[in-house]
Amino acid sequence: MTTENIAHQKNSFYDRPDVEMGSISVAGGIPFGIERVTNSSVGIGGVYGSWGASYNNETLPAFLEQRLGRPLLTNERLNLSELGFLNRQHVPLDLTPEEHMVLEVEVGRKFLVEAMKACNWEPSEVDAVLIGMSAPVSEDYLDQVTKAAGIPEKALKVAIHKACDGSTSSLHLALNPELPENLQLDSNIADSLYGKKVLVGGIEGLSRFVSSSHDANALQLFGNAAGVIGVIPGTTMKFLAGRSREVFDDGGVLQVAMYYPHSPQKVNGEYNVDVTKPLANNIRVAGLMHEPSDGSSITMAGPMGMVKLFVRTGVQVVRDVYGAYQAKLTDLGIVGKSLAVAIVHHANFKINKLKEKHLQGEGIILPMPWLLSDFGNVSAASNMIAFLRELPKMKPLDHILIDGFGAGTYYDALAVELGG
Repeated sequence: MTTENIAHQKNSFYDRPDVEMGSISVAGGIPFGIERVTNSSVGIGGVYGSWGASYNNETLPAFLEQRLGRPLLTNERLNLSELGFLNRQHVPLDLTPEEHMVLEVEVGRKFLVEAMKACNWEPSEVDAVLIGMSAPVSEDYLDQVTKAAGIPEKALKVAIHKACDGSTSSLHLALNPELPENLQLDSNIADSLYGKKVLVGGIEGLSRFVSSSHDANALQLFGNAAGVIGVIPGTTMKFLAGRSREVFDDGGVLQVAMYYPHSPQKVNGEYNVDVTKPLANNIRVAGLMHEPSDGSSITMAGPMGMVKLFVRTGVQVVRDVYGAYQAKLTDLGIVGKSLAVAIVHHANFKINKLKEKHLQGEGIILPMPWLLSDFGNVSAASNMIAFLRELPKMKPLDHILIDGFGAGTYYDALAVELGG
């Protein structure tokens, strides 16, 4: 049996008891798994899952050697379990561009349809869809997917291209009217969506994206996944405090190709995020990236380079949000309340543990559970999957911190109150 024909391995996401399995009719059938989560007490539901063959840490190298066209060197092999990952999902190597398009539109359709079911919403009730995606398979991908899911043309569609920060940025856009992106628009997204039914998430076909990379680290870390939740801003999720920050990656520690239009780099401290309207009822929020010079999709400095890139500024952003959150509690006259849990992007386990350690050193104690061992780094899908896996434990009026960060480099963190 070749690595292409491996359906799944021990400890795969596909082996979870509540995962519904299916197959997408592309290239003889692509396995697809989805898990639905609903917490009626807080009024939030959603779905997450993946597609493609599942590879564990033992079977992955042989598959990657086919992609690289050479053996994976001993010094290139990462200790993936130490980094928090046991499995990740990949599509076959020989899919055509047309097959990738058909596959990912169907994947996106399924996630939106199942997320609406998890919320008990009809497509006609959805007012907006905000989706983070690092490398869209087409410029109008979100427009295609919403149409396929039966969501009305009049619904607002917002595609966010800020790498791994994409889904947290999406949620932040929907909740915080003071964000720089919202202030660039004639109609503020957060103001316009208050009290409305909104789908928020990340859909990441990273197996396709990294296929042109020659970087062994990236090939080992990333995989396909998506997570989408349904929220009603101001009702099932209330904004308390939040901050976004950009620290452009001049050194190219994490270089990522932009599969979307973007203007040249801004000067004099201007924000490197373009906010445009490519189609009716469509908005594109696109972050400038330090692109690889060799034309590949991604080049990274390695796990320790990622630690240095994300931890220092990431800790500062969370510290700022925590301070703003404490001030908000004082303004509201709330005594004895604390953040129940922190939902942090799962770039790798070492990054999260080091952030946790630095925050504790500043007196900020936050539970930061590691929740994605059966996926790789799934970029913008990460925070939504982590949120959904923790959702059954959440209680009405809980306060939650959601912390996203990604290449570029972009950071979004926000504290929210769940509905009751």
